[in-house]
Amino acid sequence: MALKLTSRQQAQLGYLQTMPPKFQRIHSVIEQMTELRADEAVVRGLSRLLDEIKGNASGLSLTGVADTAGLMATISRRGGGLQMKVRGLRELLGSLKINYEAAVRSATTPEPSAPDQG
Repeated sequence: MALKLTSRQQAQLGYLQTMPPKFQRIHSVIEQMTELRADEAVVRGLSRLLDEIKGNASGLSLTGVADTAGLMATISRRGGGLQMKVRGLRELLGSLKINYEAAVRSATTPEPSAPDQG
């Protein structure tokens, strides 16, 4: 039996399937920051990626993913100690993955159909 997903769920699922490579890139940049190999251009690219995720996720009503990506973008732009920035980004990346898994679960669960009006 095929799942009956709404068009909104199908759009969400289509976007969510593009996220795992982005998670790998985010993780890679955070590790480069840890090893002091990430220059300002790389960190700005991370900020743009996070802004893109936030925009697309909020457009698809994936609020948990959008909020977490927005927080990560803010931290990546913020001045201050590198260790604090890296720690915050690492913790929020874990939160982003949890929100991603919840969004996938929600997008793949068929919504109950409305009872027939008759």
